[in-house]
Amino acid sequence: MRLLLLVLLGLGLNPASAAKLGVVQTEGGLVEGRSFSTGLFSSVEVFKGVPFADVPGKWEKPKPHPGWSGILKATKYRDRCLQVTLLQTKTRGSEDCLYLNIFVPHELSVSTSLPVMVYLFGGAFLLGASNDLAILGDSLYDGKEMADRGGVIVVTVNYRVGTLGFLSTGDSRLPGNYGLWDQHAAISWVRRNIRGFGGNPDNLTIFGQSAGAASVSFQMLSPYSKGLFRRAITQGGVALSPWALQKNPMALTKKIARKVGCWRTDEDEMLTCLKMSDPVGLTMAGKIDILLILGKGVVMDMLELSPVVDGDFLPDEPSNLFHNAAQFDYLAGTNSMDGHIFAGVDVPSINSKKANTTAEQVKGLLTGLTKEKGDAAVPSAFSVYSVHWGLAPDPAIVKKTVADIETDFLFLVPTQIALQLHANNSRAFCPSVVPVLTRTCST
Repeated sequence: MRLLLLVLLGLGLNPASAAKLGVVQTEGGLVEGRSFSTGLFSSVEVFKGVPFADVPGKWEKPKPHPGWSGILKATKYRDRCLQVTLLQTKTRGSEDCLYLNIFVPHELSVSTSLPVMVYLFGGAFLLGASNDLAILGDSLYDGKEMADRGGVIVVTVNYRVGTLGFLSTGDSRLPGNYGLWDQHAAISWVRRNIRGFGGNPDNLTIFGQSAGAASVSFQMLSPYSKGLFRRAITQGGVALSPWALQKNPMALTKKIARKVGCWRTDEDEMLTCLKMSDPVGLTMAGKIDILLILGKGVVMDMLELSPVVDGDFLPDEPSNLFHNAAQFDYLAGTNSMDGHIFAGVDVPSINSKKANTTAEQVKGLLTGLTKEKGDAAVPSAFSVYSVHWGLAPDPAIVKKTVADIETDFLFLVPTQIALQLHANNSRAFCPSVVPVLTRTCST
């Protein structure tokens, strides 16, 4: 092995001189990344902080980037979009945030015509970033490793979140969905530019997790996505998830206005005040006060800042837009405990070793989740979920039932419905195709 390595070094095939793109021409200008060795004959070239749009105006659609002169050294992540921190005690990030990162795998020669995967992060439409995140020393989202193992180009993108990304009046004055427009702009940039990085623009997959998965679903449903990508993967969320769509956007906008001192009886004056308000204050006004709602309601009701039917990007209710998604190959999934974090807030006893969870607490949770269906829904739902309990149910089983209820309601059932709607519309789109849930006649 030592002799082989010496021979390879003599031939100039050492990791330091592995194949790489070097300077790449994009529509905005030249960019140069950094190459990382991943093996004896492999490397990943990483381009960090590549702008895909200009600094966005407050509650405006993203605009094309004006470009730059010289070579952009794309070696550092740029700021995430302005947002609350995980504990929601302060903000982080910047309004100048519409950047993406590109991870290109190479072997002995520079890659060409590789499949491309664009990742949309999750975070309840309130927080998140395209940057890599280390948890206890391990990388949570490592674009390098995924690109290297999968032999695909991986792209991670920023988009506006929270108040600046999703506040809406429900009409043309403040239509909302700015975060979705950012995602669309990023995917469009990738399609236009990825060939220069060795990617195949006709083999583009978008994928995401949680709110990122719901975002993928919304991108599939929008008429603006026709022909933009080829495949989609949703992991733990779809546009039909009850937390994924605002039901009363103006009420939320008025609540935000009160928090920042912009409440006016005249709505147009209120909106003028909001547009002049400090972005940091607006962002903090959109936070969730988790400690105030522990065990006192349904946390889903607190997830208010999300996409909205705007008559433009989303011209109708999501369930009526699956004809737009028929062109895409689609893979969807959930995890068995996707609802646990919600369940722990709604029924804190499930995470307590000392306290048991009672049948009345389970019924209370079902009441909160099914309030739109009326009181008659609770007994039948409770019967379904408690049928396996027995006369003296194990406390652990009762606690697991709470997590199952939240998982089913928030993730699993909406995903099943989305898959069925996609299948129905795909068969109409391509009737000669054997009816398999994730297959369409796209080429």
